[in-house]
Amino acid sequence: MSGAARVRSTNLARPRPDPGTPRTTGIDKHPVAGIDVVVPGPAHGDGSGAVGDHVGDARHHGGADKAVYAVAREELDWWEAELGRELRDGSFGENLTTVGIDLGALELGRLLQVGSATLQVSLPRQPCATFARHLGERHWVRRFTERGDCGAYLRVVVPGRISPGDPVGLGVAPGHGVDLRVASAAVMGDLDAARAVLDAGCLPERYHDAMARRVGRREAV
Repeated sequence: MSGAARVRSTNLARPRPDPGTPRTTGIDKHPVAGIDVVVPGPAHGDGSGAVGDHVGDARHHGGADKAVYAVAREELDWWEAELGRELRDGSFGENLTTVGIDLGALELGRLLQVGSATLQVSLPRQPCATFARHLGERHWVRRFTERGDCGAYLRVVVPGRISPGDPVGLGVAPGHGVDLRVASAAVMGDLDAARAVLDAGCLPERYHDAMARRVGRREAV
């Protein structure tokens, strides 16, 4: 899988109004010649890890654990067929559009060498109302969630430059067995998946603690 894995497109936001809110949104991303990635800050909501990118909703996006977002071109192609419409690179708000790699099969914590940067798989994407408004598809949050391939939020471990065509090198899998598909199911309410995630201890602390509280409430019923 890693031999053919590469970056197809690097994408940055064109800020635009987010209908029904006082915010602008950075979900409308378009291809650029390359991006510089940095650690945006230790706190949740400290901005994008892609220099020059725009984060409109700092409460839910940006910060060290959501520094860079990647989506597989193969997933965009699947949705093109499903929706009967064109989806250009960046359509899902991703900074990196990849080819030749199954992002959903990557374990949380796995390192990726991309261009001169080192990234680390951090979290699955949890679809939101802004994403639904951006695409304009009925029941989009439910449909995207049920599909289960939600892309990868990535930490920046070593800052660097990423350009289209750069190979994606995979580090050794951590071995705990919790990949992005399992983590996505856990985030969206699958109790067995959530227990597996908690047992693996592979989430950032704030997300681990929030999931532990949710599981505890459900088990107490």
